[in-house]
Amino acid sequence: MRFHVMTLFPEMIINGLSESITGRAMEKGLFSVNAVNMRDFANNKYNHVDDYTYGGGAGMLIQPGPVYDTYQHIKDKLAREHNVDMDKKLRVLYMTPTGTPFNQSMAEEFSKEEDLIILCGHYEGIDERVIEEIVTDNVSIGDFVLTGGELPAMMIIDAVSRLIPGVLGCDESAVYESFYDGLLEYPQYTRPPVFMGKEVPEVLTSGHHQNIEYWRLEQSLKRTKERRPDLYEAYVEKNKQTLEKLIKKGKIHI
Repeated sequence: MRFHVMTLFPEMIINGLSESITGRAMEKGLFSVNAVNMRDFANNKYNHVDDYTYGGGAGMLIQPGPVYDTYQHIKDKLAREHNVDMDKKLRVLYMTPTGTPFNQSMAEEFSKEEDLIILCGHYEGIDERVIEEIVTDNVSIGDFVLTGGELPAMMIIDAVSRLIPGVLGCDESAVYESFYDGLLEYPQYTRPPVFMGKEVPEVLTSGHHQNIEYWRLEQSLKRTKERRPDLYEAYVEKNKQTLEKLIKKGKIHI
C-alpha cells in the first residue's frame, strides 16, 4: 500500500512515522509514505501558497492552484512508476473538523486501497473549489481544531497501516484491539504477578483458554458500558441473543 500526503510540512510526516512499528514496516517495504510539499507547486518566487479570503475574515486560506498541481504531480508519478490509470479518480482524504468522524470501520475500508492520498490543511483551511474537485472523503479525528492536518494524517496512516498483513508481526493483534468488534479493549497484564499489592486476575494464569475469553468479553462489556455507553448499547442490541445465553449459563456477569 502507498500513502501520499499533501502537506506544507513533509518532514513532520516522515519523521513522525519513521519510528517504532510504522518505521520498521516501511523499512521492510510493507507500505510506503510519500510526503509531497505543496509549496513546491507555488507560482511565485517566495513559495507562498496562501492568500486572504474573499468576503473578509481572520486568517489566510490555501489557494486551489498549488493543491491541484500537487495532486496531479502524484497522479503523474504513479502513472509513470506503477502503471496507474491517469483517468482513475484516486481516494483523497481531506483532514477537516467538518468531516465524518474517523473510526475502525473506515480504517478497514481505507486499508483496501492500493493508493491513499491525504490532504493536510493549514491556516484557515483550503479553497473550497479544489476540495470539490479532488477530495473523495472529508475526515475528522474529533470535535476540536488543530493548527494543521499533519497530526491527523499520521493518525490515519498509523491506524490503517496496522491492518496491512505483516505490519504488526502478529496479525491477531489487529483482531483483538479496541473497536474491532464494537467494544473497548479488556484490561491486560504482564509480569510481575503482584505489583503494589495488586495481583493479576487469577483466571489469566489458570491456563483455561475458554474461561479467559469469557473473562475478557465480560471486562470489555463492563469497560464499554462505563466509558462508551453508545458503543455498549449498539453491541448489546446486535448480540442480544448470544449475550443472554452466556449470562444464563453463568459464563459472564454484566
